Amino acid sequence: MKVFKVPDMSCGHCTATIEKAVAAADNTAKLSFDLDARLVEIVSSLDAAALAAILESEGYPNSPV
Repeated sequence: MKVFKVPDMSCGHCTATIEKAVAAADNTAKLSFDLDARLVEIVSSLDAAALAAILESEGYPNSPV
């Protein structure tokens, strides 16, 4: 599991955008979100760098936790 702090993630639209982008790269990925803490947990075969790049490409700067 990889965990990312995503400061600009604030609503359901944000989570849906992230979920869709990650699923496009890994359709078996499992995501869970904590909007209050601005965290996303991702279980994926992709490495952390690839996932971080996907988040960035969708306009969500992030940092690993």
